[in-house]
Amino acid sequence: MIRKAFKMKLYPGKEVEYKRRHDQLWPEMEQMIHDYGGHEYSIFLDPETLTLFAVLEIEDEARWAASAETEICQKWWASMVELMETHPDNSPVSIDLVPVFYLK
Repeated sequence: MIRKAFKMKLYPGKEVEYKRRHDQLWPEMEQMIHDYGGHEYSIFLDPETLTLFAVLEIEDEARWAASAETEICQKWWASMVELMETHPDNSPVSIDLVPVFYLK
């Protein structure tokens, strides 16, 4: 497994709605994440900066990258535009984090 971590940014006042949508994650989105090799996906919020920190395990970089082209991923991204910083294609502005320590 490959462990990935990245950060994203919420808009002010959108914390509750962001959590609600993830608490009610669409079954098709969950299935797509698993179908494209995603496992153990966690997102944490720093309430002071509204920075989201995500960590997940993937099976393969190319396979995971291909998930962005799925219809369900595109639909999810479009639904999140009002909550967080996004690119013109609706993908979240996401900055990869560099691993510096891991204890299993």
